[in-house]
Amino acid sequence: MQALNSTQGDDVREALRVAERRTGLRFAAYLGPAIGPRRHFCERLHAALGEEADRAVLIFVDQRGRALEIVTGPLARQWLPDTACRSAAATMTAVLGLGDLVGGLVTGVLLLAERAARRG
Repeated sequence: MQALNSTQGDDVREALRVAERRTGLRFAAYLGPAIGPRRHFCERLHAALGEEADRAVLIFVDQRGRALEIVTGPLARQWLPDTACRSAAATMTAVLGLGDLVGGLVTGVLLLAERAARRG
């Protein structure tokens, strides 16, 4: 797993909390390489959220492997269609490409939360 210092970890946790409060969805992040095929690994991580998985958004970032995945549960997907996730991923990729792991993750979480908060 890619290590964050305590301030960086706090920044990411705060972004996740803000997103959850604003949307009612469950937001989670995983930083590090996949074990096995990436998409399958991400789907397993998402499923591990248990009862919350239906309304969950998992963001997977492997900066060293230059990989990013966003997995949404069925309820979350109603508010965050693939187009919204692709848009957030493009912005995240640009920031991550500058070497800013925390900035990319926080930006993506907040973009997704903004989009989900505008639901119906």
